[in-house]
Amino acid sequence: MTDDKKTPPTTTDAGFKVQSDEHSLTVGPDGPIVLNDHYLIEQMANFNRERIPERQPHAKGSGAFGTFETTQDVSKYTKAAIFQPGAKCEVVARFSTVAGERGSPDTWRDPRGFSIKMYTEEGNFDMVGNNTPVFFVRDPMKFQHFIRSQKRRADNALRDHDMQWDFWTLSPESAHQVAYLMGDRGIPRTWREMNGYSSHTYSLVNAEGEKFWVKFHFHTDLGDGNAYLSQEEADELAGADSDYHRRDLFNAIAEGNPPSWTLKWQIMPYEDAKTYRINPFDLTKVWPHDDYPLMEVGKLTLDRNPVDFHSQIEQVAFEPNNMVPGVGLSPDKMLLARGFSYADAHRARLGVNYKQIPVNAPKTETHAYSKDGEMRTKHAVDPVYAPNSYGGPAAEPDMTGEAGTFHADGDLVRQAYTLREDDDDWSQAHALVRDVMDDAMRERLVNNVVGHLCDGVSEKVLQRAFEYWRNIDKDVGDRIEKGVREKLGGTSDAPGMASAKSIGG
Repeated sequence: MTDDKKTPPTTTDAGFKVQSDEHSLTVGPDGPIVLNDHYLIEQMANFNRERIPERQPHAKGSGAFGTFETTQDVSKYTKAAIFQPGAKCEVVARFSTVAGERGSPDTWRDPRGFSIKMYTEEGNFDMVGNNTPVFFVRDPMKFQHFIRSQKRRADNALRDHDMQWDFWTLSPESAHQVAYLMGDRGIPRTWREMNGYSSHTYSLVNAEGEKFWVKFHFHTDLGDGNAYLSQEEADELAGADSDYHRRDLFNAIAEGNPPSWTLKWQIMPYEDAKTYRINPFDLTKVWPHDDYPLMEVGKLTLDRNPVDFHSQIEQVAFEPNNMVPGVGLSPDKMLLARGFSYADAHRARLGVNYKQIPVNAPKTETHAYSKDGEMRTKHAVDPVYAPNSYGGPAAEPDMTGEAGTFHADGDLVRQAYTLREDDDDWSQAHALVRDVMDDAMRERLVNNVVGHLCDGVSEKVLQRAFEYWRNIDKDVGDRIEKGVREKLGGTSDAPGMASAKSIGG
C-alpha cells in the first residue's frame, strides 16, 4: 500500500528549497566538502546550538494545553475577569520533578511541580505550585542552599543522602514537607492523578475594593490525589521507562482521555490574618479546613498535546509575578522573592525577550516601553520613554487598592517571622503523620525513610534524623531508628558518597 499524499519540499530556514537531505556538496562524488554548502552549515550550526540551559530546579518535566472555566460565582472575592461566572480561557500546564536534571527519571522520590499559565483577557495569570500544600523552607535566603543540598556534590557530582538529611535536620521547618515527601505523595502514580497547590497565600480584591487572602487547590478528578507508586515500583520504572509520567500524560490526551482538575479556594478574610493562631503566610504551614473550608471555583482540563516540545514546553516560562487585576501577591517572604527570581531565571535562560516567545506571549495586546535586547521580535514603537507628550501608553493611577498591596511597617531587620500561638515546626507534620495517614501509609513512610537513611548517611546526621522524626512522631521516630539499625547490622554507616538516585531514588 502506498501513500499518495504529496509531501512538501524541504526548505532552508530562509524558505528556499533544498536539493538533497542526504548528500553534502563535494568536489566530485569522492572529493572534499566545500565551505559554500550553506545548507550543510545551517544544519550543523543549528544542531550545535539547539540546546538551551536547563532549568535550575524543575528541569525534568512535560506539559499540555487546554482550558480553564470558572463554573461557580466567586465574584464576591475577586474582580479578576477570569474568575467571573462562565469565564473561560486557554491554558498551558507543566508538571515536573524538582531536583532531577533534564534527562533524569520521572519516578524519583521528589516533590512535583504543578504550574499553570492562563491566557486571560487581562493578560497572563501564572500559578507556580507543587503537588504538596507546603514547602521545605519559609525564607528565600535558604532556598538556594536547599536546592544545592538536593542536587549533586561538588567533588564527585553524585547525589548524597547525607547532604540532604544534613540540611533537613538542621532546618526543622522542613518537617512538614519531608513528611509529605517520604509518604505516598513523594512518588505520584501519574501526573493526572495528583493534586496541585499554590502552597503560597495570594491576595484577592473584589470590585468594591474588599481584600481577601486565598490559597489555590487543584484537585484531580481521578481519585483523591493520593495515588502513588511504591518505592520498588518507582525504582523499576526508573530503569525500564524513565519517561513514564511524560509518556502517560501524552498518551492519555492523544487517546482522548483528557485529565481534569477542580479548582478550589480557601478564603481568609483580610483582617483574620492579623490575629490567626498560625502565620497564614508561612509556606511550611497549611490552613486547617475546619477554619477555612474549600469552595469550588472552576475546572481545568488538558486536552491538547504540544506539537513542538522545545518551543512549547521547554521554553514555557511560568512566573508568580504574572498577576491579573484582582489577584496579587502577599507578605509571604518566599512568594515575594519568587516574584523576582523566576522572571530573572527566564531572562538568564531564554533571553531578556522571553515573553515574546509564542507560548509565553499574552493573547492580549501589549503596550510596553521595553526596547531592543536579545531575540526581540516585536517592534518597539516610538516614543520609547515615559513620560512623553507624543501619545505613548500611560499608566492608570486609579489602580490603587489592587490585590498585592497590604499594610506593612517596622524597621529593616533580618529576623524570622514573629511566632504566633500555634506556630511551631512539628505539630502540623505530626498531624499529617498521625491523623491523616492510616497504619498502612505510616508503614510505607517508615520503610521509605529507612531505605533513604541507609544510603550513605553519616552517623552524626543519622542521630539528628532520628531525633527529627521523634519530634514529628515519637513512635514513627523509634521505628525508623530500629529499622535503620537492623538494616545496617547495628553498625554506623560510613559517610560514603551517595548513589545517583536523587531524593530517595
